[in-house]
Amino acid sequence: MLLASARRDTAAFAELVSRYYKPVYRLVWRMMNGNPETEDVAQEAFVKLWQNPMQVREAKALKGWLMRVASNLAIDRLRRKPHANIDAVAEVADPHQRTGAELDEKAATGRVDQAIALLPERQKLALTLVYFEGMSNISAAAAMEISVDAIESLLARSRRTLRESLAEDWRGLLDELSSKAG
Repeated sequence: MLLASARRDTAAFAELVSRYYKPVYRLVWRMMNGNPETEDVAQEAFVKLWQNPMQVREAKALKGWLMRVASNLAIDRLRRKPHANIDAVAEVADPHQRTGAELDEKAATGRVDQAIALLPERQKLALTLVYFEGMSNISAAAAMEISVDAIESLLARSRRTLRESLAEDWRGLLDELSSKAG
């Protein structure tokens, strides 16, 4: 499929986008802390693939290549210009009122997402690739172009930082997870 895409076969390229868009989008969303420009950055990664598909030497390396390109684009976008604080914008009333349990779950998820958003970029990327995208440490290290030892170090530091930043909330978060599982 990668070779067909390199020959400008739009159906093959559409299949690649269909296969890899969701993980690329999730990675960018997490790296950009849910920024509204997430979709633009994810699409830009695929534009880079379309423009120069020969950058990817082996088909099995495509996902890692896309993740690396997307994360670099996200980091560049975040560094380039400041973004408006979405929390400062007035919220629109939700026509579908949520239950207290749904609100508690949303608050717990928001608190964890907020803690992840505060991690340094490389720690956030490592955590996202391994825990949210299900990549092995080896695959994530290849995508980040670092050693497996380095990815393990980044993961250990990110877990330690999250443990410390969520220390006051851990009982509430555990209670929320318990009620969700039960």
